Amino acid sequence: MVVLGIDPGSRITGYGVIRHSGGGFVALASGVIRLHPRSTHAERIGQIYRELDGIIADFRPGRVALETAFLSRNVQSALKLGQVRGAIIALAMNRELLLHEYAPREVKLAVTGKGAASKEQVASMVARMLALTPVPAPFDVTDALGIALCDLLRGESRDSPCQPGKSRKGGNNWSAFVSASPDRVIP
Repeated sequence: MVVLGIDPGSRITGYGVIRHSGGGFVALASGVIRLHPRSTHAERIGQIYRELDGIIADFRPGRVALETAFLSRNVQSALKLGQVRGAIIALAMNRELLLHEYAPREVKLAVTGKGAASKEQVASMVARMLALTPVPAPFDVTDALGIALCDLLRGESRDSPCQPGKSRKGGNNWSAFVSASPDRVIP
């Protein structure tokens, strides 16, 4: 099973592609999509969509794992992040991929065993679990890899249809809801 984990952002979006086989995890690709600060928000969303579409074409993941939105005091930032997440969800649906969404606390718990783990602790554990040296940077990369690991650690059991939850299946089958409570850097 290959999973694409995404840590969405309106300025930097992290991604990580992990394959689970033979009882182990292998990082196939990871990096960030850095968006030009002078680009319009619409241009940034388009760039994220195109770059992630290319990654999906290259690595053919079976699932996409996405971090859920967080609460923000800045309404404009929250709206922009929601639009980025919407574009990523649309991409997964257009590519007919199963999509799982995870809260940051859920990812931290799955990867480190502590829901309140620091970004440094997550990065260290992700590097250890994937035998990556040195620890990938920035945190957007290790967060994305952690999201993919969280999805793989949850197991295949949640992929059975007819259970309500926070997952969606792309393509024409919108009724398939399920429950889910070499490096590549793009300049």
